[in-house]
Amino acid sequence: MPPKTVPTHMIKKCIVFSQNQVVVHNDDQDIFKLPQWQMLQDHPELSAYQDQIVTIAVAPDYHVNMIDLRQATFDDADYVSAGLRDILMGSADINFEYIAKAWQYALFLRTHQFCGQCGAKMRQVGWEMARHCDVCQHRVYPRVSPCIIVAIRHEDKILLAQGNRHTSTNLYSTLAGFVESGESLEQAVHREVMEEVGVQLKNIEYFDSQPWPFPHSLMMGFVAEYAGGDIKVDGKEILDAQWFHYNALPNIPSKISIAGRLIEHTQKLITGS
Repeated sequence: MPPKTVPTHMIKKCIVFSQNQVVVHNDDQDIFKLPQWQMLQDHPELSAYQDQIVTIAVAPDYHVNMIDLRQATFDDADYVSAGLRDILMGSADINFEYIAKAWQYALFLRTHQFCGQCGAKMRQVGWEMARHCDVCQHRVYPRVSPCIIVAIRHEDKILLAQGNRHTSTNLYSTLAGFVESGESLEQAVHREVMEEVGVQLKNIEYFDSQPWPFPHSLMMGFVAEYAGGDIKVDGKEILDAQWFHYNALPNIPSKISIAGRLIEHTQKLITGS
C-alpha cells in the first residue's frame, strides 16, 4: 500500500502507536475505538510526524492512516493506550487486520532507516511499502516470517503442549514453529513436531492461514495424524505435552487465533461432525 496520505475528507481512522501500544479513545465502553483522522490531523502532539504518515487501507468508504510515535507519549486526556493483544482478544471498531498491518509497517520503518548492504540512509518509496538505498540501489520490503502450526490427533485425543511463555496462564495449545530456509511447509511441520515433542506424523493436510503481528509472522495451519513415537518434550520451548480427550481439554486459545480454530476443527474431525 502506498506510504502517502489521501485526501483528508476521505480518511476515517488513524492508528497511532505510542510506546508500542495503540492510542484509543478514553471511555468506559467495551469496544476499543480508534481516533478519527479528522480529529487528529492538527493535533499538536502529532505536528512533528506529518511527513511520516503511512496509508494502511484505501477503499471507497474506508481509509486508515498510521502514525508511529515510537517511544514518545501521546499526552491527551481524551485518549489512552491499549496493547495489541488486548485489542485482539477484545473488540475494536475497525478490523484487527488493519492494526496488525500497521504494526508490521511501523516495525519495518523503525528497523530499516539505514541500508543493510552499504550503511547509507534509506528513503521511503513513494508507490509501495518499501525502503530504497540510492547509493547501492538495495531495496527492502516489510519482513514476513512464515510459521507452521499444527493440530495432531490420535483416535479420540488431541496432542496439546504448554510453552514456557504460558506457565502463568496454564495454557495448552497446538505446536508451532518458524519455517527454516530451504524447507517446505510440510518438512517444517515434521521437523518442529519431532524437535519439540518427539513424535512422527502422517496425513498432513493444510487448514488455513492467519497473519500474526507478534511481531511479523504468517501462521500456516495444518492438521495431522499421529504416526508413532512417545512424547518427549524438548524442555526449552515446550515444558509439557499430553494427549487430551477431545471433549476434556485444558485451558486452550480462543477461536480468535488460528490455534483455537485448529483445535475446534480437529474435534470435528475426531467426531465426524
